[in-house]
Amino acid sequence: MSQTVRGVISRKKGEPVELVDVVIPDPGPDDVVVKVIACGVCHTDLMYRDGGINDSYPFLLGHEAAGTVESVGSNVTSVAPGDFVVLNWRAVCGQCRACKRGRPQYCFSTFNASKPMTLTDGTELTPALGIGAFADKTLVHAGQCTKVDPAADPAVAGLLGCGVMAGLGAAINTGAVTRDDTVAVIGCGGVGDAAVAGAALVGAKKIIAVDRDDTKLAWAREFGATHTINAADTDPVAAIQDLTDGFGADVVIDAVGRPETWKQAFYARDLAGTVVLVGVPSPDMTLEMPLIDLFSHGGSLKSSWYGDCLPERDFPTLISLYLQGRLPLEKFVSERIGLGDVEAAFARMHGGQVLRSVVLL
Repeated sequence: MSQTVRGVISRKKGEPVELVDVVIPDPGPDDVVVKVIACGVCHTDLMYRDGGINDSYPFLLGHEAAGTVESVGSNVTSVAPGDFVVLNWRAVCGQCRACKRGRPQYCFSTFNASKPMTLTDGTELTPALGIGAFADKTLVHAGQCTKVDPAADPAVAGLLGCGVMAGLGAAINTGAVTRDDTVAVIGCGGVGDAAVAGAALVGAKKIIAVDRDDTKLAWAREFGATHTINAADTDPVAAIQDLTDGFGADVVIDAVGRPETWKQAFYARDLAGTVVLVGVPSPDMTLEMPLIDLFSHGGSLKSSWYGDCLPERDFPTLISLYLQGRLPLEKFVSERIGLGDVEAAFARMHGGQVLRSVVLL
């Protein structure tokens, strides 16, 4: 039998979100109904609301979630009712050209639930990143559920579902930061601070945080930044070079995703260094540079999608490190709010007042 729960939707571009009744269908053969315990408020949800993703309104928002499995479809064996899971938007198919070449982190055909969730009048909802977890319960594909240690705080564990994993993975997976590397991170919101935390976790010897906000730079120090640069009053490229004996950093991570910050990352790296773009540009942004500069600098220019993560590999390991006290994921949780407080949380996030607001259900 289908069931009706509360959910937060975006009905029209730029309009305030609404708390409404949402119908959750019975799971299809490969689907899972998850009772959501906690869900982070991510900037991607705000982009959905404001039309920055697509125009498939209405959206059921929320995707950085942890919860317990309530029921499963007839084919599901990977999880069972009662399992504590973190939801993810990379349920790899195993059959596309990326998967068959051993690169499932670039899977081109990830899975979502086989049935739509709807409003009570039958209007189909588009779940954010195929998840839709600003709701008491949600319907996802079994591959979108990753079992982790139930000892973890759900408000913390759910953040691996998007932004925190993106930043950690940008440093560890995409940037391949190793012990004794020098690392610079441009933009110290949730994703940037996660990149700082990832660099600290693997033993980078110098971690340089760049932002225009002293509060955010103070947050970066809490996650392991050894040096900070306020780009509002200092040239970040020159400052990073000064801190790296004139060479530039081994890895520079752009967690903003603007042409000017990407150029800063490019020129602030060592000649054989790596640039990682994890901040998401808007579709209208363009980049113009002298081609000779690209030719004359070696190293790598990379984009990081979801931190190039594999949830089954990465989520349990990162949760274990958090439970051991070696990865301070709890510091990302700025506040715990109710399901009706999402719109106000968007305003605080947009104003740079929080790293993550987390909805508790």
